[in-house]
Amino acid sequence: MNWARLAGAGLFAVGFIGYVVGVYVEYPGRAFSITATIVGIALVAIAGRSDSGESV
Repeated sequence: MNWARLAGAGLFAVGFIGYVVGVYVEYPGRAFSITATIVGIALVAIAGRSDSGESV
């Protein structure tokens, strides 16, 4: 797993948990959870594959 995919998965998880908590509890900066979720999804989507084998 490469660093971009790992960072994206981490950002998505933290953002999603922050969003769910933000639905029930108001806290400063909760809007950033949506940004973290979107950036996490984007990083996972654009990250290259980690295997070195080429398929034809």
